[in-house]
Parts: sequence; C-alpha cells; structure tokens
Amino acid sequence: MKLTVIGAGNMGGALIHGWAKSGKVGSITISDKNEALLASFKEKYPSITTTTDNVAAVKDADVIVVVVKPWLMPLVLGELKPVLDLKKQIVVSDAANFTTDKLAETLGTDAANFFYVIPNIAAEFGASMSFIAKGSNASQESLDCVKSLYDICGDTLVVTENLVGPGMMMASCGIAYVMRYIRAQMEGGCEMGFYPQQAKQIALQTMQGAVSLLKETGWHPEEAIDKVTTPGGVTIKGLNELDHAGFNSAVIRSLKAGLM
Repeated sequence: MKLTVIGAGNMGGALIHGWAKSGKVGSITISDKNEALLASFKEKYPSITTTTDNVAAVKDADVIVVVVKPWLMPLVLGELKPVLDLKKQIVVSDAANFTTDKLAETLGTDAANFFYVIPNIAAEFGASMSFIAKGSNASQESLDCVKSLYDICGDTLVVTENLVGPGMMMASCGIAYVMRYIRAQMEGGCEMGFYPQQAKQIALQTMQGAVSLLKETGWHPEEAIDKVTTPGGVTIKGLNELDHAGFNSAVIRSLKAGLM
C-alpha cells in the first residue's frame, strides 16, 4: 500500500507515528508546509518520504488521508482535484465534520471511494478509537483497506456517517474529558498528602485497572462497582458525592455539547 498523509500536525502526526512504528504500511509519504516538522519525521523514520508539495505527494498514492483543519479542506482539495485519479485512489477525510458528502461536493463527484474517519491522538501508541464511515459509492474492498489501516492504530468501529460525530465526542473529544478526570483525581491526591508524581501514578494505574477489569471480565461498569461497594462503606459515600455533584449529568452534557 502506498499511503499519503496530507497534514502532519497533532492528529496527522499521531497517525503517522502509529503507522510508521508498526512497519505494516508499504510506503508512507507526508506532505506539510512546516519543513522543520517534516525534518523531525524524516530523522525518526528515514524510510518516509516528505514534501511540502501536496500535488507531488498524492501522485501514485493508493490511499490519501487528509488531516487538516476543516476550513482548510476546500483549499487543499481544490489543489489536489486536477491530479487525483478517483477511479483508483481512496480519499479519506480526517477533518471534523468534513463528511463524504462534502468530499463529493468539493471534488465534483460521488462516484469514488470516499471515507470520513475520526480517530484520536492515542493513535501514536496503537490505542486510538477510530470511527469509519464510507461514502455511498465506496466499495467493500476499499472499506476493508481503510479499516485495516486504522486497525493498526487501535480499535475501529464502522458506523453510519451520522454516528461519526457522536463517536468523535465520546472518543476524540472524550479523551480530553478522561484526562480532566485524571487531573482532578491527581489534585485530590495532592490535597490528601501525595506528591504530584505519586498522585499521577495512582490515578493512571487506577484508570488502567478499571479498563483492564472491564475488558477482561466483560462486566457492565455497575457490576464492577458492586464488587467494591459495601453497605455503609467509604466507596458508596464517594459515589453518592459524585451523584450529588451531578457527575453523570455533567459527563453526558459534555458529550452532547459538540452536537448542539
């Protein structure tokens, strides 16, 4: 597979690291206007091809992943449109809310293999949660290709396009919400007497333990909570404090905020 990534910023960079470290992608070409950024990738992964020329980058590519800010998508796609071979090449939008319909509108056809995919920055470590939606005329073969590519960077879920936005709020934006919880747990630990690094270690291992427990057992979270909650114990007192503060409601509202 010949892969081209347009945009090597935070999200694009995370994907590039994930794909490059895996050794499972035939060839990778990166295009970005930041030459210093390109040089850093080239130094770390000498086999990668780097360029500041988007048009040159997409020639002969099998899959083109465009990871730029949504408002830059029309400009970048307009630049690429004359040289794309949409009968052969797969085009993936990783820009928030830049759907396959917008790809079709911008590139002047829907008879192509268009995809809208939202991963998260944990892709660098093979731990992303990515949501994949295919355009109306994308083939099953191209879907298999795109899914296998993002499988390298973590878990994937093929969904209808209307669910990519909610998925983004849960997993892409949601990773920030989880980090905010970890930070709050660290602050609580410091207030109770732990040094910051100790509090961070405790918070991270506790989060890891919760995730491992649910994955390994298949339990519903409430089933796992019952295992550590005893009548009149300290756990139920803490859980009730979360409920009194509107914890569940705050989490749900944060997830829905970007959909309003």
